[in-house]
Amino acid sequence: MRPFEYASPATVQEAIDLLGPTWNDAELLAGGTDLLSLMKDDVVAPKRVVSLRRITSLKRIEVTPTVVRIGALVTMEELTQAPEVAAKFPSLVIAAGGVTSPQIRHHGTVGGDLCQRPRCWYFRAGYGILATGADGQPLVPRGDNRYHAIFPEGNAYYVCPSSLAPALAALEASVVLQSPEGERRVPVEEFYRIPRTNEEREYVRQPREVLVAVEIPNTGLKNATYEIRQRQLLDWPLATASVALRVDGGKVVSARVFLGHVAPRPYRATAAEATLMGAPLDEERIAAAARAAVQGARPLSGNQYKVQLAATAVKRALSSLI
Repeated sequence: MRPFEYASPATVQEAIDLLGPTWNDAELLAGGTDLLSLMKDDVVAPKRVVSLRRITSLKRIEVTPTVVRIGALVTMEELTQAPEVAAKFPSLVIAAGGVTSPQIRHHGTVGGDLCQRPRCWYFRAGYGILATGADGQPLVPRGDNRYHAIFPEGNAYYVCPSSLAPALAALEASVVLQSPEGERRVPVEEFYRIPRTNEEREYVRQPREVLVAVEIPNTGLKNATYEIRQRQLLDWPLATASVALRVDGGKVVSARVFLGHVAPRPYRATAAEATLMGAPLDEERIAAAARAAVQGARPLSGNQYKVQLAATAVKRALSSLI
């Protein structure tokens, strides 16, 4: 790990003032479960680390009739224990509880989860977010790609590692970003992007922005998450599905279906949504939606198995809502 300055501001504005115009100037520290490993592996080497831990305003969960606001420093464990969240958004609690390590649940935060970097071993080994070799060609298709995307985008074969993003996207949540110019809100569905170069980040947050909260509309949607892991240890899921539906008169009148850990950003399964619309939520329709969810998948040499896992995750998430 390279030498760095350490700062511990007491307010969001103080934190913003300590950031710089590039990622090399400063990185934000929330729970530290991802950033420290990136620094130890020399994947990132900021001149300054700005800890957010003293900023108490980022540790609150606030509920209004129209929105639930979750501070960026709320831990995954606190999220699983919040009755006001569990009552409205069980899909989010299931996603947070799926983090099997008690240590990570108690230290990992909502904001940190959304901003963590991909677990792609090519990226972690220093080949860049697009994992290119000396010849400029992607390494993933010709290498070990067991845990990579079945819905790649361009040369991006990594998978979005966030546990919460698919559930939040299904719930039409937004992230709140604060910078010297003020606050802006970005739908979680639009928070992630595909980098054009290895120097770009895979989310739209800028170097001088702090993710301060997540806001979820309180619209009464039925919602669920189902994830599939290789084993109940510290691995990340192999595939997840998060769904949010509105049912009226026995038929689905709105549907949002997002897959996780199968694409560089939460993957919206629009074909599955279309299959559900205007029909009763029964076993036949659920099976059809599960098949539709993986239409267009382009698995690599080592991850064909993810196609079936993703379809199964959709089927089980939807079945839990019957």
